[in-house]
Amino acid sequence: MRRRLPAIYYNALSIAGTVVAAVALFMFVFLYVIASLSGLHKTYEGIVIFMVIPAFLIFGLLLIPLGMARTARRLRKAAPGRPAEPIVDLSRPENRRAFVIFLVGTLVFLFLSALGSYEAYNYTDSVAFCGTLCHTVMKPEYSTYVNSPHARVACVQCHVGSGASWYVKSKLSGLYQVYATVANVFPRPIPTPIKNLRPARETCEQCHWPLKVYGRQQRLEIYYLAEEANPRWDLEMLLNTGAGNQALGFTTGIHWHIGADVRIEYVAADAKRQEISRVTLTDLGTQTRTVYELKEGSGKAAAPSGPSRVMDCIDCHNRPSHIFRAPFAFINEALASGRVDPGLPGIKEAAVEACLAKYDTFEAARSGIAAKLRGFYEKAHPEIVKNEGPRLQASIDGVVAAFAENAFPEMKARSDAYPNNIGHLSFPGCFRCHDGRHSSPSGRTISRQCDLCHAITAQGPHGRMTNASGGQSLEFAHPVDIGQEWKETPCTDCHSPG
Repeated sequence: MRRRLPAIYYNALSIAGTVVAAVALFMFVFLYVIASLSGLHKTYEGIVIFMVIPAFLIFGLLLIPLGMARTARRLRKAAPGRPAEPIVDLSRPENRRAFVIFLVGTLVFLFLSALGSYEAYNYTDSVAFCGTLCHTVMKPEYSTYVNSPHARVACVQCHVGSGASWYVKSKLSGLYQVYATVANVFPRPIPTPIKNLRPARETCEQCHWPLKVYGRQQRLEIYYLAEEANPRWDLEMLLNTGAGNQALGFTTGIHWHIGADVRIEYVAADAKRQEISRVTLTDLGTQTRTVYELKEGSGKAAAPSGPSRVMDCIDCHNRPSHIFRAPFAFINEALASGRVDPGLPGIKEAAVEACLAKYDTFEAARSGIAAKLRGFYEKAHPEIVKNEGPRLQASIDGVVAAFAENAFPEMKARSDAYPNNIGHLSFPGCFRCHDGRHSSPSGRTISRQCDLCHAITAQGPHGRMTNASGGQSLEFAHPVDIGQEWKETPCTDCHSPG
């Protein structure tokens, strides 16, 4: 058979490389076309098409010159006077064919490399890659993300943002994450706050424009009390996110903290930023600085520890997408939505207690929650188990579904592991600073006055609420009579997520 390429090409290694490269090229084109036409983009399909197959293609192409070099070296040793190959002489037909094949192959390779690199870039920035590739590790973050207000926002828009430098940083950080996953040395749960997260002013504020000021916002909170009849208690309030009128800008309201005229810095005494030991307020107009320090029982300031941090959106909105609700909160939502039947006596308290238990796996949680709820009704209300089995089972399924959206036993990820700084019911939140214990040298104290942040417009049993009049705010009424204790005792003493 007449050989159409230079003689040194015809060796086992180069031919094997050609076969590997040809098969890899065919598989890349074939799978890419199938994926594009089907519109289905699965996690591991992307790994195979844009990472595994190109690696085999490059490996095969490298084998070709490696085999040719080995053959040329062997021929030189066998015949010392033989001219060194490869010989580039376009007057020879085999050299012309080799040159054309090399030129066309290079152009095709460069085109496919550009296409593959672009698709690989997009794939590694996709939600599927971030959230589902490492299923066990990322399941808590992905599951809470798809049920969050940011479910239509890609992960990289918050965790990476725009620009090449942070893209490179994220990929370098991802290399260690791959190692930690493969070596099974990742922590459970994944710790927060993430210390190398990009500043919120470069990510969040690209959509949530801070200079666009909004007025007060109406909010309805629905609670079911832990009593036999599961009575519903409603609380309506106006949140003072901005001033009463949009024209007043950042002069008052919760978002005053990130206004253009002030800078707030703080020092946290713990890694989770739940105990604030020092707050520094700077008026950027007058350059006046006021330092508030946490006072201990003796009246002396506690020694600040940790680095100083400039306050931004994430210091309050620290769970904007990955929200792990406490059992009492997600059972409230399940009751309000009808996933759990509020007509079942004692279901609120029984469901919360079942979900508070510690489980090693989700399957253990599923069977454990079902067993605890069935055991409760077999003992307290056997007539329901006997006569209304489907109704009870539907509510059990609703409790398990709500648990699955908020607690992940395999990763030890649940609400008590992830403080939520919005509000002050389950975690200190606002009261980290607004606790009445941070004071300046002049005696000025960071206020804990309720109406700084919200005004209660209505509250009480569902259908029999007490309404405020004339734009006034009602004084908070605790659903269970505890006297004035709520004024002195933090909510977290009773409403701890654990």
